[in-house]
Amino acid sequence: GRDYADWIELYDRLDEGARSLIQSEIAAMAMPPRISVVMPTYNADPVWLAEAIDSVRNQIYPHWELCIADDASTSAKVRPLLERYMQEDARIRVVFRGKNGHISAASNSALELVTSDWVGLLDHDDLLAQHALYCVAKEIARKPDARLIYSDEDKIDVNGRRHEPYFKCDMNIDLFYSHNMISHFGVYQKRLLDEIGGFRVGLEGSQDYDLALRCLERIGPEAIAHIPRVLYHWRVHPSSTAASGDAKPYAVVAGERALNEHFGRRGIDGSVEGLAYGYRARYRLPEHRPLVSLIIPTRNGVNLVKQCVDS
Repeated sequence: GRDYADWIELYDRLDEGARSLIQSEIAAMAMPPRISVVMPTYNADPVWLAEAIDSVRNQIYPHWELCIADDASTSAKVRPLLERYMQEDARIRVVFRGKNGHISAASNSALELVTSDWVGLLDHDDLLAQHALYCVAKEIARKPDARLIYSDEDKIDVNGRRHEPYFKCDMNIDLFYSHNMISHFGVYQKRLLDEIGGFRVGLEGSQDYDLALRCLERIGPEAIAHIPRVLYHWRVHPSSTAASGDAKPYAVVAGERALNEHFGRRGIDGSVEGLAYGYRARYRLPEHRPLVSLIIPTRNGVNLVKQCVDS
């Protein structure tokens, strides 16, 4: 708690100097990439939806578009809010779906609005840091071979207090098979999303995990870049916490399926099980098991050798 607040003060505050430095760097970019932020929404809390949209509008980096798909919200407050934003900012594009199709279908509807080469995923009640798209643009320029980029993230409560930072490592396949470390803020090359056919219907709850796994199959870990900065604030509210009880939450079941199907497509001889804190991959031993030899250099150490052999 307090430690993280101190860390934010020390390392994550943008003062005027930092802001103008960033602005001059953006102005000097030879070919600043356009980045589309894709947001499916359904009956969002209008206050948080507005904050999420404002977090894109408040980006220091100006070369963006926000593509929103409303999944036939029944709340009367959503449509007027989205229409107002469309009128205020030409970079905001919205599609109103005729019928509710859940998050994968809605995300694909939002993807259809995209006109740029890069796509970042934002949930309808989360927030982007002000320098998020600038950091992504810089990474795109620095790593021309990257096709998928992800950043660190933290959580933000209903009062705007940031906590539980996740300072990630660079791409680590085994860690990625235990939880979706790409998650937020994940930015994908648009062509890559077209190649894999976007989000899969039927994987709701872990549709972004499934998306990242299918991208990994296509591009390999070397095309995945990590930005070691907290660029995304994940909103935690009472209804967003996982339900307790014995039944596996639907998101965990979907994640299990996404991982096991990924193992199947890659010919990995193993299976994945969802647990309370993530996923566990178990790999089967090969038919012809290699012989393992243990070497114990020793002299006059009978008790130590006995301990070694017994163990």
